[in-house]
Amino acid sequence: MIKILHLSDIHMGSGFSHGRINPETGLNTRLEDFVNTLSICIDRALGDPVDLVIFGGDAFPDATPPPYVQEAFASQFRRLVDANIPTVLLVGNHDQHAQGLGGASLCIYRTLGVPGFVVGDRLTTHHIQTRNGKVQVLTLPWLTRSTLMTRQETGSMSLEEINQLLIERLNVVLEAEIRRLDPNVPTVLLGHVMADNANFGSERLLAVGKGFTIPLSLLTRPNFDYVALGHVHRHQNLNKSNDPPVIYPGSIERVDFSEEKENKGYVMIELERGRARWEFCPLSVRTFLTIEVDLSKVDDPQAAILKAIAKHEIQDAVVRLIYKLRSEQLDLIDGSLLHQALSTAHTYTIQPELVSQLARPRVPELSASNSIDPMAALKTYLDNREDLQDIAASMLEAAHKLLADEEISTEPTTDEQNAQSDLLVSGTETQLSFL
Repeated sequence: MIKILHLSDIHMGSGFSHGRINPETGLNTRLEDFVNTLSICIDRALGDPVDLVIFGGDAFPDATPPPYVQEAFASQFRRLVDANIPTVLLVGNHDQHAQGLGGASLCIYRTLGVPGFVVGDRLTTHHIQTRNGKVQVLTLPWLTRSTLMTRQETGSMSLEEINQLLIERLNVVLEAEIRRLDPNVPTVLLGHVMADNANFGSERLLAVGKGFTIPLSLLTRPNFDYVALGHVHRHQNLNKSNDPPVIYPGSIERVDFSEEKENKGYVMIELERGRARWEFCPLSVRTFLTIEVDLSKVDDPQAAILKAIAKHEIQDAVVRLIYKLRSEQLDLIDGSLLHQALSTAHTYTIQPELVSQLARPRVPELSASNSIDPMAALKTYLDNREDLQDIAASMLEAAHKLLADEEISTEPTTDEQNAQSDLLVSGTETQLSFL
């Protein structure tokens, strides 16, 4: 049995806007958060101890991290070298320079010949000897369209046709690699991919136009005992039958507020040929908290905000306060009191949003191509005008009479038109003047 620690999407060096400078170290506190969380993962690898560590890609936010960020990353993985624990570092989309052209940030470890370090920057199989036996790790780094196809080939093809051809070509290459596997050795597929049935977050937007979605059927092969994935920041198992397990461990830290409610962690695996037992190990990471308050209908907006803040545990959290109010309420908010109430947070932002009194749902347009019952349109309009509620019933009744007269082709007299018009406006000329 081989013990493996699977982690992914470290993104060390990101999220600095949610931190502050630590006066004792001179470093951004969010960098320190990421380093501390990574050190917990490495501590587990050393303390258990594991036979192999596999990293699913995206070490940094981009391929050119500052030297001090690279040093922070390397100092933690160096501990695995000292403990003689083999490590596979997969190249993700954020690790690649210029969408795969010009190398990747992790390739320096191969160039330096770091003992026990394998860099997965191409689709191939690595045969690794651990303390408890051999294991095969088939690496599938982030692939772009240019990896499998030329520009000339895609010139006259639709996007759907391109994606289909990409899958077909990847299938051929993957199948060829699978045929070279030793059927008696435990096998791990380590891929930085966008699987078609995964629950995505911000990573889908970060990679849009640069990669393609891979069908789950391409990954759930009987030749694989465990499929270790990276790229998606939310932990999930895509194959509930666990035959084989197809696991995104998720990122180890929250990158931004889009991950506010996601659990972070890594995965521990016990692997043998034909079987893999795995466990998600949650990490205690810094809290991200959004506090939203609608003050537009509140008499005392200042008190309402302070009450909303008091309901939450904001100590050492990254807090985002969003409150909505009317323009005439602006003078009722004392900013110094808000800063004081949020002072125990690690960092915080305050985002006031003005609510327009004219912001109402659009009344459906009436046209030849988009017809709607005029009475329904008028009712929709009146439902969204609180200032007309006292005469709404009279306006609907007058409108109904107008439509009824039209249906029987009876032209109303000038006096009748004037009377109906008087009833419809009923003192609201200025209110309706914008129509």
